[in-house]
Amino acid sequence: MINKKTIVKKRNILFLLIISFLLFIISSCIGMAATAEEYFSIGMAYYDLGKMEDAEKWLNRARQADRTYVASQYNLGRIAFERKRYDEAAKQFEGVLRRDPDNVLALRAAAYTRIQMGDIEIANKHYSRLLRLVPESHDDGYNHALVLFAMENYSEAELVLEKYPFALRENKDMQLLYARSQGRQNKVEAIDNFANWLKEHSDNKARYEYALVLEHHEFYARALEEFRKTLEDLPDTSVDPHKYEVRFSIARVLLVAERDSNSGVTEMQGAVNDGFSDIAAIEKIIAGGKLSNANVTALRTIVDNLRREAAAEQQRLEQQRREQQQEEEDSEDDSETDS
Repeated sequence: MINKKTIVKKRNILFLLIISFLLFIISSCIGMAATAEEYFSIGMAYYDLGKMEDAEKWLNRARQADRTYVASQYNLGRIAFERKRYDEAAKQFEGVLRRDPDNVLALRAAAYTRIQMGDIEIANKHYSRLLRLVPESHDDGYNHALVLFAMENYSEAELVLEKYPFALRENKDMQLLYARSQGRQNKVEAIDNFANWLKEHSDNKARYEYALVLEHHEFYARALEEFRKTLEDLPDTSVDPHKYEVRFSIARVLLVAERDSNSGVTEMQGAVNDGFSDIAAIEKIIAGGKLSNANVTALRTIVDNLRREAAAEQQRLEQQRREQQQEEEDSEDDSETDS
């Protein structure tokens, strides 16, 4: 039986023979310029071998030999992308689009490259055009919805996903993004979509978002259950969400749902002990007018303590800055004395 290494070795030998043959043809063309197609063939042979520097050199020659030879520019973009030179990759792909605005491959590549660069508005423009050309592509639709979600255009993301009902029934990533898009709009439909997704899959952030929607619609018992399950499953290193963030959410629900109890205050103090320090968020709960007088008083005490701690930390940092500045001045004086 021929093993995989043997097949790869034979393939590489074949590619090298092809490259040698093409180079022979080019060197034999006395009085004739090599064509862009010949340069392109050599470049792609090197690309298939994984020899990116050689591929880049020959593809650049192909592009220079024929300024309209867009395949060379597209593949130069692929090489730049694989090497994480995203700025260069975007220039190559978008250069293709200036000559051929309806080039689907270049549009898709340019859009994805812009996502990697964090240029989501440009990515959105590319995906909008791409989906006008290939509206049936649910993969491109999903990526476009991701971009819209990142831009906080949640209603538009929801509408894009609804254009692919079959994929939405089958694709778990699309289902979750759909639930999240609805959840960010506080739509009650998000409750069922999150619940159905969580029956089959596990994700702490998704469960936390599900609990937030339940809380918004005043399903307090269910919200507490989901917040607590999230907290139980969260690793200590979690940052999205933080454990103290989940504990704060539990406290917020308890303060309303069990207003005559001090359990909400106890949980709030626990969140603060774990690192929660958002004074404005606690003051927002106090201003909501749904708390008992005793709990309002207790929360104000927590806020006052947080303010004192913040002021003390500010003083410590200021003192540290002054000491560092003094050390630098003393060091400069010593240098001048030695001179």
